Amino acid sequence: MTTIDALAFSVMVGCGETYFSAFALALGLGPVAAGMVATVPVLVGAVVQLAAPLGVARLGSNREWVIVCTLAQACCFLPLGWWAIRGHAALWELIVAASVYWAAGMAGAPAWTAWMAGLVPNAIRTPYFAQRNRLGQLGVFLGFGVSGLMLQWGEARGAVLPTFAAMFAAAAVARLTSTACLWACREPRRPATITVPAAERPSLPRRITAAMRAMAGRRSGALVAYLCCFVFGAQIAAPYFIPYMLRELGFSYHAFMLVYGTSFLAKALLLPAIGRLASRIGPLKLLWGASFAIVPLAALWLPSAHVAYLCGVQVIAGACWAAHELGVTLAFFQDVDEGERTGVVTVYNLGVAVATVAGAACGGMLLRWLDEGWQAYATVFSLSCLARLVMIPILRIAMRRGAVVES
Repeated sequence: MTTIDALAFSVMVGCGETYFSAFALALGLGPVAAGMVATVPVLVGAVVQLAAPLGVARLGSNREWVIVCTLAQACCFLPLGWWAIRGHAALWELIVAASVYWAAGMAGAPAWTAWMAGLVPNAIRTPYFAQRNRLGQLGVFLGFGVSGLMLQWGEARGAVLPTFAAMFAAAAVARLTSTACLWACREPRRPATITVPAAERPSLPRRITAAMRAMAGRRSGALVAYLCCFVFGAQIAAPYFIPYMLRELGFSYHAFMLVYGTSFLAKALLLPAIGRLASRIGPLKLLWGASFAIVPLAALWLPSAHVAYLCGVQVIAGACWAAHELGVTLAFFQDVDEGERTGVVTVYNLGVAVATVAGAACGGMLLRWLDEGWQAYATVFSLSCLARLVMIPILRIAMRRGAVVES
């Protein structure tokens, strides 16, 4: 059932989340606004997810908390569909809806990680998550590809916004299907509950500080520091690829779907081989190699606007990011102690969200300052490559620190 959950969840991402920026552009908002819709809600969601341990404690179950979060996430598509039918929405409305979406998704992530750690035996985690990620990428490609074809059909008939409404409805149904699958899964062990008087409970900032102190000097802390820094560099450019294609290059929805969706298909096809590689060399070495390969990807968008060329770039990007994502997933399971895993994932989500918004803000300000033309995009993409390269030595430090601490 967890595999079907992954597939349904990924379909939701493909026909819903992936098109948030494109929806903002279809409503007449600019590229910087589209970047804000893609990034600011991530920070809001990361802050809200800090209260997730309280929700788990109140329900006494990781499973039940995850299900509550998935139901809330499905409901977020209702206002989006209504705005698509209505034909307009303010920027703040889109940000609020997307923020609730991300808050629900990220609040459930630490509990889901703890739940799956008890549900999936250690001996099969690497092949299982490689296969699960592969099916997930196929689901994203399916949702994204069908939605792209629908938008092309809607564009030809002057019905782009009603098409978005249909896509968001499909995303809600997919998330409800995912929720039903999660409901059918058991919970091997419930989280330990410790009753502490309300007056003696540490405040949220103190809990975050305590988790960060516990991670200091450990491999988990160094790993999270690297990932946050690397995300900052990547997000200088990442939110602006969609505006670059739809606005600067003038791609149709069909061309946009073909180029952008190629990376999802590449991930799905290559993940089995990447999973076998991860089994041989370990998650941190996989992460190390993938990080180097990711460095120049943003700059590869610049030499040509030909669809075939950009599809080739996306094949490379899909393989690199698939290795990076699998490395991160396995590192959290294999290189982070079970007792600190939930706290590490929570701090990681917050740090990555801050890095996402900070990187996107830097890229957006530079893009606006340079008048949002081709030269502006070229500058932003090149700066992103440089920032990614500068951050990689932090991972080497993390690997060495972990070796020292564990020896």
